[in-house]
Amino acid sequence: MLSRIAESLYWVGRYVERADGTARIVDQVRLAMLEDRAGSVEAGRRVLSVLLAQVPDADVTYHEVARTLVFDQGNPSSLGGSWYAARENARRAREVLPIEVWEVLNGGWVRWQRMPALDATARPLAWIRARAAMFHGVVDSTMSHDDAWLFLRLGSSLERADMSARIIAAGTQQNQVLGWPQVLASAGGQQGYLRGQRGVLDDRRVAAFLMLDRQFPRSVVYSLARAENCLERLDPEPPSVGVRDDAKRLLGRMRSALEYDDLETLYAALPSQLMAVQETVRRTGDAVARRYFPSGAAPVWNGEIR
Repeated sequence: MLSRIAESLYWVGRYVERADGTARIVDQVRLAMLEDRAGSVEAGRRVLSVLLAQVPDADVTYHEVARTLVFDQGNPSSLGGSWYAARENARRAREVLPIEVWEVLNGGWVRWQRMPALDATARPLAWIRARAAMFHGVVDSTMSHDDAWLFLRLGSSLERADMSARIIAAGTQQNQVLGWPQVLASAGGQQGYLRGQRGVLDDRRVAAFLMLDRQFPRSVVYSLARAENCLERLDPEPPSVGVRDDAKRLLGRMRSALEYDDLETLYAALPSQLMAVQETVRRTGDAVARRYFPSGAAPVWNGEIR
């Protein structure tokens, strides 16, 4: 497979997952800010710091949150910007994508542009989530599970690990944008958690569920393990000694550190652990790009060959 096609598919997976995760957390922040108008300005500043890693100087209303994280097409972390970037990357990889996958992305972009301007209510946020779920279903049911599918799933898994870490960060004492019930709702984990914990809602258990559960598909450990599996299948002949893939090494270290950590220690150091997950995803993305998406300097014509 051409590296430019693999790179486009990788970023399709990342951008669709980013749109889905952003829609989930913005929807819960919308409810929290509407219910607590007194603390809504501070909540707006904190959610921007969680999702964009920057703290605005001025007061932030929900209108500003919506403008930045929902409709700003120039911002690749917003819903509109992420979906547009996913569509453009899919356009570059049309030759390996089934027509149904392209129709989901392109049709979604056309519909998104027709949404009422700055109407950041539950309707467009829920619509993006439904469209992302449709995308994943169509991808799994129409694409051959070959290298093209693996690169797309690798991007999706890495972005989900990063977005899950950001969603959990919204419930830590350091940020406290949302309560833990709202964090669970953002990740879609209410039913899975309540079934496993028999209805007991506890901060430490919620954090452990979203970080470490091996069966919940939006937990950090599950996402890291799925990304590892994609890398293993992309490298079917690993060396008999050691690991030659820097990306796989980074993911394995992070996943093992989380899985084998003591739960009390994990919760006490949760903010730093979440930052470590985000840094691991960033470094893994760089390692994947170095190995699979090399970008050499453009050739320069120096004159005739003698």
